[in-house]
Amino acid sequence: LVSLAQAGHPVSSDLLNAEVGFENLQPPSLEGLDLLQTKKKHMPKSEPEQNGNPAVQSSDTAKLFSSSTSVKKVSLTSVTSMVDGLKKLYIQKLKPLEAAYRFNDFASPLLTNSDFDAKPMVMLLGQYSTGKTTFIKRLLRTSYPGAHIGPEPTTDRFVVVMNGPDERSIPGNTIAVQANMPFSGLTTFGTAFLSKFECSQMPHPLLEHITFVDTPGVLSGEKQQTQRSYDFTGVTSWFASKCDLILLLFDPHKLDISDEFKRVIASLRGHYDKIRVVLNKADQVDTQQLMRVYGALMWSLGKVLNTPEVVHVYIGSFNDKPINKAATGPVGKELFEKEQDDLLTNLKDIPKKACDRRINEFVKRARAVKIHSYIISHLKKEMPAMMGKAKTQQKLIDNLEDQFVKVQKVHRLPAGDFPNVEHFKEVLSSYNIDKFEKLKPKLIQSVDDMLGYDIPELLKNFRNPYD
Repeated sequence: LVSLAQAGHPVSSDLLNAEVGFENLQPPSLEGLDLLQTKKKHMPKSEPEQNGNPAVQSSDTAKLFSSSTSVKKVSLTSVTSMVDGLKKLYIQKLKPLEAAYRFNDFASPLLTNSDFDAKPMVMLLGQYSTGKTTFIKRLLRTSYPGAHIGPEPTTDRFVVVMNGPDERSIPGNTIAVQANMPFSGLTTFGTAFLSKFECSQMPHPLLEHITFVDTPGVLSGEKQQTQRSYDFTGVTSWFASKCDLILLLFDPHKLDISDEFKRVIASLRGHYDKIRVVLNKADQVDTQQLMRVYGALMWSLGKVLNTPEVVHVYIGSFNDKPINKAATGPVGKELFEKEQDDLLTNLKDIPKKACDRRINEFVKRARAVKIHSYIISHLKKEMPAMMGKAKTQQKLIDNLEDQFVKVQKVHRLPAGDFPNVEHFKEVLSSYNIDKFEKLKPKLIQSVDDMLGYDIPELLKNFRNPYD
């Protein structure tokens, strides 16, 4: 088409049917191509290649993008988007540090490309019959495959509701091994969990931007913990680290926070900024009762969340039925509509903020990996060279809190960034500390360069795709 236009033919729909002598047609001439080829011929051949592209030393952007002390430099020419840049930074700079100090065994599995490409996720948590499945149905304006709604505990599995070409339910074992899905990390919870995990796909315009995670109702009583065949709290924590928003749903008639629910909320530590509390089915009580229910809910949450700040609670009735005016009155109806609009606006902003959230989670992970490597290398350093290794290891595990304090003082790290001591002890007891790696300053320096130079440069060069 370019050749025909340059030969003087008028570009129109008739040109497709016109008889043109293609054998006599010259290839299109591109302005500046000869000059570029001449420059390429005169380039020194000793230049190293980065990611398959020749690195041009004179490029100012390439110099800005990475510091002179970087172990591996990421070429801007090989990066096409913010997510693409994060993938390359992870593989080249963060993943080697994670692998060296076995971060995947202690905290989170190694990331894959599908973790970076995944759509933003919203997880719904709450006790049974608080309206989690109904909430998703209200947003989609239709029921998703495999959805069950009832007053008793109906959702008995973790269901991921996502976009797909047709309506179908995919079993957990199948979805966990698919390379294009971000759920491969769930295989660590075993077959017992994967049999209680399901992916529900359907074509929907909202699901093109957001994925929903519907969870089983959190039950009360200690026996419920023993009856679950998998680590419910661990799975919730895994999803919390991947999600962009966590909705905690409460019912006016079920405000007591059970032991299991307390453990679930405690497992969300470090993700409190993602939590939004929803007092659902609020039109089932009158205004006076609602005032008392709201006060009781805030008092209960204050004991569980352990934060001085007041958590924002959205009040409303998130279902398909019209608001019960007889109970709420005209003031209540207006209040519910405003609260519902606020929450829906919050949900609409998720795709816009997804890119920033991804960078935020990436930086948070990088800091956690650095602290983990300092801890592991410190424990290795404390081990004796010859005798009494088993005794010293047990002593280090028993006094792990003191070791954390030592690491914190030596490297001047914030105490809040350190991992949970009990969980760390549990994992550490199955390892031989003497087999761990010593501190590798080059790998640490590489991550510091990434945080100090590469990520700021990535933010400068690529805008948010949703802006």
